[in-house]
Amino acid sequence: MFSDPAKRNVLILAVCQALYMTGTSLMIATGPLAGKILTPSPGWETLPLAAHHAGVMLATIPASHLMRRIGRRAGFMFSTWFGVAGAIIAGVAMLQGSFWLLCVGVCIVGWFNGFAVFYRFAAADTASPEFRPKAISWVMTGGLFAAFLGPELANATMDVLSPAIFAGSYFSLIGVYILSFILLSGVRIPKLTQEERQTSGRPLLEILAQPKCMVAVCSAFIAYGVMALLMTSTPLAMANCGFQFVDSKWVIQAHIIGMFAPSFFTGDIIKRFGALNVILVGAALNLVAVSAHLSGIDFENFAFGLLVVGIGWNFMFIGATTLLTETYRPEERAKVQGFNDFLIFGTVATAALSSGHLLAVFDWSIVNYGVAPLLAIAVLAVVALKLTDRRRTG
Repeated sequence: MFSDPAKRNVLILAVCQALYMTGTSLMIATGPLAGKILTPSPGWETLPLAAHHAGVMLATIPASHLMRRIGRRAGFMFSTWFGVAGAIIAGVAMLQGSFWLLCVGVCIVGWFNGFAVFYRFAAADTASPEFRPKAISWVMTGGLFAAFLGPELANATMDVLSPAIFAGSYFSLIGVYILSFILLSGVRIPKLTQEERQTSGRPLLEILAQPKCMVAVCSAFIAYGVMALLMTSTPLAMANCGFQFVDSKWVIQAHIIGMFAPSFFTGDIIKRFGALNVILVGAALNLVAVSAHLSGIDFENFAFGLLVVGIGWNFMFIGATTLLTETYRPEERAKVQGFNDFLIFGTVATAALSSGHLLAVFDWSIVNYGVAPLLAIAVLAVVALKLTDRRRTG
């Protein structure tokens, strides 16, 4: 495996994915609760997590274009220092009890994530068409380890600087990002050729107008939006039902396991059944999760529901990512990937912010009912593309 450059890159990027998602899962587990501690008014508890995702959104397009010029490895290594700076600011914010400084800190951590979300595309860049679905899927398996590392790191360090809850958790991320910097130095991904850098290919709107591209982008941002809306509001909903942080920690861990454990075989499933069918299964699983959430407010309902949301996200998102890689040329990938992830994390930031208000104004059931129309749109888009392809081949 180490003699094959593509597989070596996948291994390194999978480890870096685990580290990047460790920070993200720590933010997911602590962000709404830290916001609840510091918030100036009810309904704004999820603003720090929304600010984090907004940071990701704002970084995606500049990150994609910067890496087009200087290469993937240099861009990834440069971005780790955003993570270090943001972790320091977030930790200081908890020490000082500053809600707005916390939002700034986690937003800057989001800038690092805005680069790291391209790990999956970096793995695909050097993979053959046959290996590409597996390369994307294998990199995503790194997030499975984050299911344990992130929440456990938060739980182990939340009281280190007591009474400033979670300050130690954010400071602990400094080491995570420095380790990422060291590992990323081993990634070997060829830069674009001089000819490829001189042209940007077709206009973005022309690429996006392809039915396959539209379905890929639509499925990806809906997968992330649904997942973010339910995941962000779960710790708060559980707190409102009398559960403790350790309870929501277990539920978040189950969710992240669901997000990444299927990645060991999602690539094989896509190769066998096709990306469109896998996206449809993912949407159906999300509906199963909504049913579980609506059937009760016991620990089992939260845990099973969020676990299945994670599996549904995995199928929809990896299926959509694989589909997207079939719609552009090498010289076009920066703008297509950047736009795709900008849209995804804009949706995530909106979902994270709105989930707090939905819980404050309405209740947990309304949050769950709200994702059904989004899933219906994804299903209709995929079915329309399948019918179009069937008529074309017929």
